[in-house]
Amino acid sequence: MNVTKPMLVLISLVLFLTGFVAASGLFDPSRGSSITVLNPYGDSVELAGNGLYAWDSAFKAPIFRGTDLVVLFLVCPLLAVALGLAVRRLSLRRHLLLDAVLAVTLYYSASLAFGVTFNRLHLAYIALFSASLFAFIWLTSQMASRPLSASITSGGRSRLPYRGFFTFLVLSGLALIGAWLPDILAAHAAGRSLALIENYTTEITYVLDMGIIGPAALLTAWLLKRRSTLGYIILAQLLMLCTIIGIMLPVQTLFQAQAGIVLPPPVLVTKAATFLVLAVFAAYFLVRLLRATSDQAS
Repeated sequence: MNVTKPMLVLISLVLFLTGFVAASGLFDPSRGSSITVLNPYGDSVELAGNGLYAWDSAFKAPIFRGTDLVVLFLVCPLLAVALGLAVRRLSLRRHLLLDAVLAVTLYYSASLAFGVTFNRLHLAYIALFSASLFAFIWLTSQMASRPLSASITSGGRSRLPYRGFFTFLVLSGLALIGAWLPDILAAHAAGRSLALIENYTTEITYVLDMGIIGPAALLTAWLLKRRSTLGYIILAQLLMLCTIIGIMLPVQTLFQAQAGIVLPPPVLVTKAATFLVLAVFAAYFLVRLLRATSDQAS
């Protein structure tokens, strides 16, 4: 199987848009002054006032720029390498790697399209989300029809740390839900909105992590017990996503610190540190999974 021309064009578009969007958010030279507004809940919210994210909150704008830095200098080169390898020879391993990186661009584009205050790149966000979504579906459906499960399991169970996979998936799924659920429950108990809702209508990270990523991790653990091809595919996607997010969080925290925002130690421990530890294990398991996957063209 080879990378078809339509697929090459679509993924190249994802690569271009990802680089363009991330660079625009990171290097936008526009300058302004921060202003304070009232949100619909009567709370005062300080807006960033500078750059592409001028209309986003002063708390969130550094997070977006930190994400853009990691995406521009890590995700884009990784996607370019994965695409280049797949074009040369679309082996099972290279197909799996490319599909996993696209899971990251899909998560990134969804966060922008649904989570960033409207700005001049909104159409680019929509285009990136659309291209990432259909490229992701396309590659995942192709992977599901390939002999991935047979390739990985042919060497025996000892080739992969299945017990480690199960533990990681269950802990990750529960951690993603447990990290954000208290914030929502506290808001309900207080009879008000989220503490950090600021000038937004919802928190897209909660939706993605608690509604998709967390349940997907638990579902993948069940699929792996049955040595399902789909289980291996989703596992690679989750491991890649968890690895990249674990790298993003410290960078986001540094950008916030540079902007004068200091997070309480409990927040750093329960959220940032937890995801960083999960990222280390995710990177290790991802390498093990890719090594166990055949690199022979099929």
